[in-house]
Amino acid sequence: MGILKKRRCSTCGRSLAAHERDVRFQLPDPVLKSPEQHHAEGSWLSHKHPNTSVMMMVPEIGPFVRALLPVRLTEGHSIQFGVWVAIHPDDAERAASVWLEPDYADLTLTGYLANNIEPWGLLRSPVDLAVRNVDHTPYCVSSSSPELEDLLTNEWPHSILDSLP
Repeated sequence: MGILKKRRCSTCGRSLAAHERDVRFQLPDPVLKSPEQHHAEGSWLSHKHPNTSVMMMVPEIGPFVRALLPVRLTEGHSIQFGVWVAIHPDDAERAASVWLEPDYADLTLTGYLANNIEPWGLLRSPVDLAVRNVDHTPYCVSSSSPELEDLLTNEWPHSILDSLP
């Protein structure tokens, strides 16, 4: 990583390390806005902390699964968001039952993006998930929302980095 920090992009002048970023949302936005967040009675996390969890269920809000949302930048760079996706309770049960099994490789889910991704927004956008690598959470692969589908399929200019945390 040290070499990437010193090297600069010929297009935007930023450190090359800034072009290969992972941005991970700790909680789904609806959970973040709730008074008790993930500590509400009856909540369930797949791991000890939301930042390491891949699934969660919060009563009165719903179940969520973590997914990867890759964004391609010009010149072959990318940013990857670790987002939460709201899913149907039946799908949450199905995902939990295969997560550590060979059938995980075939897991597909449909839900709604549960994080607002600046500068695009996209909260509540429908999204389809699929496992691309059994060592990763599912990936956002398509959407019936034209805006999210554009984000998933188009290449974005480096200036988008100015809008990220």
